Amino acid sequence: MPTQPRNPSRAPTVLRTWAALLSLLAATFGVFLAVAPAAEAATTLCEPYASAAVQQGRYVVQNNRWGASTRQCVEVRDRGFAVTAADHNNPTNNVPAGYPSIYAGCHYGNCTTGSGLPLRVSDAAGARSSVAMTRPASGEWNASYDLWFDPTPRTDGQNTGAELMLWLDHRGRPQPIGSKVATAQIEGASWDVWVGNIGWNVISYVRTAGTGSLDFAVRSFTDDAVARGQIQRSWYLTSVQAGFEPWVGGAGLAVGDFSFTANGAVGGAKAVVGRQSKRCLDVSGGSSANGTPVILWDCWGGAPQQWTLASDGTVRAFGKCLEVAGGAGARDNGSGVGLWDCWGGANQKWTLGSDGTLRNPNSGRCLEAAGQGTANGTRIQIWDCWGGENMKWDVG
Repeated sequence: MPTQPRNPSRAPTVLRTWAALLSLLAATFGVFLAVAPAAEAATTLCEPYASAAVQQGRYVVQNNRWGASTRQCVEVRDRGFAVTAADHNNPTNNVPAGYPSIYAGCHYGNCTTGSGLPLRVSDAAGARSSVAMTRPASGEWNASYDLWFDPTPRTDGQNTGAELMLWLDHRGRPQPIGSKVATAQIEGASWDVWVGNIGWNVISYVRTAGTGSLDFAVRSFTDDAVARGQIQRSWYLTSVQAGFEPWVGGAGLAVGDFSFTANGAVGGAKAVVGRQSKRCLDVSGGSSANGTPVILWDCWGGAPQQWTLASDGTVRAFGKCLEVAGGAGARDNGSGVGLWDCWGGANQKWTLGSDGTLRNPNSGRCLEAAGQGTANGTRIQIWDCWGGENMKWDVG
């Protein structure tokens, strides 16, 4: 269980006396005063609260070793992380050594870009997340999501509303905070439901048959928690985190693939996939600001990759239009494309050809991946329609 403390985002997950719990929280908060979380550009994180942004800031990986002084290191990867060193041996009447994890949203002022969080629970009907994990057959740990809720749309400090945990799997003696109150059928699986309170509500869903992957609608669990009185619809979801609480050992635990979108694929929105690169048109950094460039990126299904081909010939994401940079008269080879308010200009009109090209009639040129590039971050531009695979797109 966690205390979402800053870096310490966890609290004891096992039964303990209130006196011990309060002492733990006091110690944890004292540590926070001395060590503030800061994003770092390292590929391997060994400092207790070190973190690093991935996917242009869309997510943050954090080492978050808060409950032990033993060594813990994580290797940062594009879509997750791997615990490469963990010398933990915390007794089960103590706390987990930490919560190495990847997240979207805000964690003690360290916020990701384009997450759509904080988001009021009543407005989160389209929120989705997925994860794929590696769990070694050694040590004692849980593989878990951690969703945080606050009565206000806060971006820093300790959330005081609720902590919702999804235990996909666990090994050894650790168990959730509180006591088991029910078994529920959610997202096609059976989950034991545990409820406790450590200054905020903690509701944990423990999958009765362990798994290493989950792709789910967030509301599937929040609706159940609301019905049990643990979360209120007026509260805000502030972050969605996926990782592990190791008690003993922990090396080899890994998140290979994590995604989160606040909006899901709604309103007929679709991915636009390059035939040559097999990557998607992506709004850089998930930003909806005017002038944000569009690039190639691994297809992960988030809002920055959800496009609507409207009946007026515009191609839209985040309610804004894909346009050729430079205004209505922009026609040159190599002109970049990005998002802008939809104003009806000729540089915002596109036609999808039967050959998979997206042509801007104003310039007579086609949307393409610059230089026939296929890597993440490849710039998108217009160029003479010459039939290359880098200017052919599949929509859907």
